[in-house]
Amino acid sequence: MEAGDANSRQIDGKDRATQSLLNKLIRSNVVNNTNQVEVLQRDPNSPLYSVKTFEELRLKPQLLKGVYEMGFNRPSKIQENALPMMLAEPPQNLIAQSQSGTGKTAAFVLAMLSHVDPSLKWPQCLCISPTYELALQTGKVIEQMGKFYPEVKLAYAVRGHKMERGIKIKEQIVIGTPGTVLDWCIKLKLIDPKKIKVFVLDEADVMIATQGHQDQSIRIQRMLPKGCQMLLFSATFEDSVWKFAERVVPDPNIIKLKREEETLDTIKQYYVLCNSKEDKFNALCNIYGAITIAQAMIFCHTRKTANWLAGQLSKEGHQVALLSGEMAVEQRAAVIERFRDGKEKVLITTNVLFIPFSSVCKFCIDVEQVSVVINFDLPLDKDGNPDNETYLHRIGRTGRFGKRGLAVNMVDSQRSMEILKTYERHFSKKLQGWTHMISMKLKKSPTEVMKSEMHSTLFS
Repeated sequence: MEAGDANSRQIDGKDRATQSLLNKLIRSNVVNNTNQVEVLQRDPNSPLYSVKTFEELRLKPQLLKGVYEMGFNRPSKIQENALPMMLAEPPQNLIAQSQSGTGKTAAFVLAMLSHVDPSLKWPQCLCISPTYELALQTGKVIEQMGKFYPEVKLAYAVRGHKMERGIKIKEQIVIGTPGTVLDWCIKLKLIDPKKIKVFVLDEADVMIATQGHQDQSIRIQRMLPKGCQMLLFSATFEDSVWKFAERVVPDPNIIKLKREEETLDTIKQYYVLCNSKEDKFNALCNIYGAITIAQAMIFCHTRKTANWLAGQLSKEGHQVALLSGEMAVEQRAAVIERFRDGKEKVLITTNVLFIPFSSVCKFCIDVEQVSVVINFDLPLDKDGNPDNETYLHRIGRTGRFGKRGLAVNMVDSQRSMEILKTYERHFSKKLQGWTHMISMKLKKSPTEVMKSEMHSTLFS
């Protein structure tokens, strides 16, 4: 691999890991996901079991108590089918597509805690995460769910956790990153891989995008006993993920999310004609009072424009939140959480919210109560061409779960109008110009027209 390719892959892995961590940090509950799941069993003749309650799983009382303590009232869609497979005897291997917020971490944590024998003082379950921060987040779930099961102990095989060679660890569950786990198994001999009963590979798409992690994970898997249960989770099922999964998970059951048909039927789309960036700002100020009747997101093409726009709106006395790529992940999570909690009504952002993984699945931050999206700049790809997929995902932040939504596009040149026409053709949707609407209603100000239209769109 050439140096440029390696650097690109490393950056891609870092971006994906950051995006995954952001989703974990802002998710306090399982998302009300409308995706259906498709189950492909390794034995087609075996009956397909699913559960609607945690009681049906016959969990240990201390684990059931931990589940309810975490706020889970009933299994999520992915848990309904995955948990019976993961808890089955004899153990069943599983490859599952599951995005953040679907309850997959709780599912495999519950499986690990259920399979552990607390009387045996050595590692029995091993979970691999692509980064230190993601490993800590999974560890928190283990600690929370195992709150009433103190006999089971957890060890972190991550950077900074210094261990002496040859001292066998007694914790039953180990969560760590591939490089450190490999060192613990081979160099330091802290773990006997032949005693591992459950092996979890989390965030597989992030794992294989990070240089070296794929090979390290395969080396770990090859040291495990033949009967070890293999569980692999990934947000996407790209070809590279499939090839990786096939190498580490023999004879698996497969759970896939059926792709939810993304529709624009519940989203009204408009454009506003402007002459310049400053003109777009003035138009935005005219409608600002209207967009704050609900939560809104404003998308800019560059970090510089986003910073400028946030500064200008602040000077006008408007309270906005700003999200951009130079922020630390904790800062970004805090901004999104404040916005999600309604402490700020308007979020200005770049495409930092999106990482294009594949045409099948796009990783993005979901804030369910967004009703208005404004494209201050129309989305373009890296070559400056219309980006249909990003346009869909931007305006798709509104109109979620069957609700009505509103998308407003700022058009400031002939080129941007051509781009908008491209979106119209691609999605077979004719956009209405708000300038024309306003000129037809001269007795009302632009803000009044906007506010009236938003009320009729969102609340009628």
